[in-house]
Amino acid sequence: MEPTVPSLSLPGWLAFAVVVVVGFSVDGQSSLAERLGYKATDRLLIVNGDDLGMCHAANAGTFACLERGLMRSASVMVPCPWFPEVVAWARNRPGTDVGVHLTHTSEWSVYRWGPVLPRDQVPGLVDPTGYFWRSVAEVYAHATPEQALLEARAQIRRALEAGLDVTHLDSHMGTLQLNPAYMEVYLTLAAEFDLPVRMASAETLARFGQAQWRQRFAERGILFPDDFVYEDLPREPAEAKRFWMDRLRRLKPGVTELYIHAALPTEELKAVTGSWAMRAAEYELFTNDPDLKELIRQEGIVLIGYRPLRDLQRKLRAQAAAGGSPGP
Repeated sequence: MEPTVPSLSLPGWLAFAVVVVVGFSVDGQSSLAERLGYKATDRLLIVNGDDLGMCHAANAGTFACLERGLMRSASVMVPCPWFPEVVAWARNRPGTDVGVHLTHTSEWSVYRWGPVLPRDQVPGLVDPTGYFWRSVAEVYAHATPEQALLEARAQIRRALEAGLDVTHLDSHMGTLQLNPAYMEVYLTLAAEFDLPVRMASAETLARFGQAQWRQRFAERGILFPDDFVYEDLPREPAEAKRFWMDRLRRLKPGVTELYIHAALPTEELKAVTGSWAMRAAEYELFTNDPDLKELIRQEGIVLIGYRPLRDLQRKLRAQAAAGGSPGP
């Protein structure tokens, strides 16, 4: 159902953010890529690692891909048992690009986690066993957007208090992006913590009758990539290399995000999830595969993380608040 979009009255400084996010400056010329210091025709790619902190195998695979592979940013699941390992790893690596993978579900059969808040503060988010619900549909059936906001805010604060220099937000299993009321929570958090976000492409949002969301976030000064690879992902590990080689050749100018779940194929991972083989394939492909690395070089694709978007967003906000120019 199409959500009702409230009428917004924007302060003058917020108008600057609108033109940045939708890709054009005040004079109608400057794209997001240009605002980041590149040419409008450049193809910038964010390879983001989801589910960091979920288990040790996910951490080890993601760390390796960040250190010697094609990944430039990752998103940590704060409620999960291996979150402290991420904090310890990042502590010795200033500039590490880590966002928060806002978590409201716990999908696996025997490996579970629950909220960081006391359960009596977010009772609708937990199932009868005390863990998060396994599916997004169950979250929507039992919880409220207000409880989702409280828990997500607590997760971000825990990451910051642990010393992580949080660079962006996204949502595990899309809980905060698949329902208009929960999308409002996502927007609130992005504005509150002044962080860029993962955002579905304009085409995807239009297909689901939600085309207004990119503009809504823009009106709050939130940056997000121009495109997001989401709807046509490979289903089998054997398809992964062919799919990504073809998809990267067709990468559009501007900033595109793709996400992977890099993890080592350990006994731990196999006990956690039936998707272990795809996660291992993504780890191998984006960490070690020479053909994919060579394709990136030949195509002139520029690898970035979310940190440049966050820094630009905060720079523009500071300039606008001071009454200055939104920048080149």
